[in-house]
Amino acid sequence: MPCPDQPVPTQSLKDQCAAYIERSILSGELAVGQKLPPPRDLAQQLGIKHRDVQGALVELASKGLLKTVPRVGTLVNDFRKEGSLAVLVALFSYQQGDLAPKLLSDLMAMRTLLEIENARLAALHRGEEDIRGMRDLIKVEEKTDPADIETLTWQNFQFHHLVAIASGNLSYALLLNSCKPVYTNLLSRFFEDPEVVPTAIGFHRDLADAIRKQNEQLAVAVMRCMLSYGDERLRDAGSK
Repeated sequence: MPCPDQPVPTQSLKDQCAAYIERSILSGELAVGQKLPPPRDLAQQLGIKHRDVQGALVELASKGLLKTVPRVGTLVNDFRKEGSLAVLVALFSYQQGDLAPKLLSDLMAMRTLLEIENARLAALHRGEEDIRGMRDLIKVEEKTDPADIETLTWQNFQFHHLVAIASGNLSYALLLNSCKPVYTNLLSRFFEDPEVVPTAIGFHRDLADAIRKQNEQLAVAVMRCMLSYGDERLRDAGSK
């Protein structure tokens, strides 16, 4: 197993150890099926305590990155087959939101299904507080400098998260949060063209209005158009 370039920091040793092994797996340094050294040997190699290594291994096993086989040891799992949502979050963090084309395409397909359902459910279950939150955010968006990509990115994500909360399904809001690194990465590219800002805000107004009126079909249609517009602009930007 490769050694880290620098000593593991003395604070949060378990988490630092888990992060190091996780990066080694996601980068391919540790291959599927590869056996890790025994925990005590690994602890000595990394210069930390056995209990910290053991805790890190348990955490990574819960994500589906590792598995323990009796009388064999700890092996690297095929996370594509046995990984949890936590692995998806780890991939976002490891690649800083810049994903391989196939994984990105898969994620966008999942996002479309999730966000359209969020819009539909929000139209059915929204409360007055949800509507106020969307309206207040839109007012802030309208005053934001079109060149302020960072702020626009944050506001756009917050709007979609408000829709997810209005859906009444907590798991949808948490799933959207899990996608935040890659989502905001794409949004920052989207807002590199200031001409998209008025259109994006217009979609937000239309969607908030459809949700306010509890018009389920219109909310779905607006969300579908908004996502399609975003995908087209991102593809256009990528082809230049």
